[in-house]
Amino acid sequence: MTDGRLARLSLNQETIKQWSLPELAEGCVKAGIGMVGLWRAPVQAYGVERTARLMADAGLTVTSLCRGGFFTALDPGTRSRALDDNRAAIDEAAALSTDTLVLVSGGLPPGSRDLYGARERVAEALAELAPYAAARGVRLAIEPLHPMYASDRCVVSTLGQALDIAERFPADRVGVVVDTYHLWWDDRAPAQIARAGAGGRIHSFQLADWITPLPAGVLLGRGQLGDGSVDFREFRRLVEAAGFDGPIEVEIFNEALWARDGAEALAEVAERYVQHAC
Repeated sequence: MTDGRLARLSLNQETIKQWSLPELAEGCVKAGIGMVGLWRAPVQAYGVERTARLMADAGLTVTSLCRGGFFTALDPGTRSRALDDNRAAIDEAAALSTDTLVLVSGGLPPGSRDLYGARERVAEALAELAPYAAARGVRLAIEPLHPMYASDRCVVSTLGQALDIAERFPADRVGVVVDTYHLWWDDRAPAQIARAGAGGRIHSFQLADWITPLPAGVLLGRGQLGDGSVDFREFRRLVEAAGFDGPIEVEIFNEALWARDGAEALAEVAERYVQHAC
């Protein structure tokens, strides 16, 4: 019997990265999980339309596609290529029947120290992309990343900064991602979650724990739920108080988790989700 507490759980594909897309579909069905978040590279490798059929045949809902973004380049040609790639990402999201494309904004261009200017280029890119996405039924979700990524990956570091950009556009076109891994440290996050909810801009809610010491390169340091410092029930309370009742994605990048048997790892993810986020 499916555990009703898993009804809102969405498994982000990268959490069980060792699985192929068919294994992901089969494993989620067996585990009683009805939703997945997908990533572009493995979807492209398998085939976008083929992936869409696989998920539909398995009865799985695709809650988001990662990732678009990387808008901060100064070189016009690089910026133009980024916009083209994001239009392709929007088309892929539409083909997968997901309404949410997650955006990582991009870091500082080489030699630049202008964070403000980089954030403005993010807004300029969204002004071009938001109408294209809306015409295809896709929302753009700005994900603020922890400040340690500001130089090389994402100049949008707080939920407030993400909302300052998103609020230039209609809420059904541009919103934000609330990711516990990136926001747990910020004492302004509760007020900004309320602000995002009041504007109808929480487009995705993602869970991963913060554990230390961080590994070299820091990208693969997301912890299994319950292993670190994040109060997941409090974050869930905050987003639900702000009006969010959508999918809750578990998105963990962790080599130790990837080295395990996929079904075993997924069973632990589901158990920890119930234990710490329900």
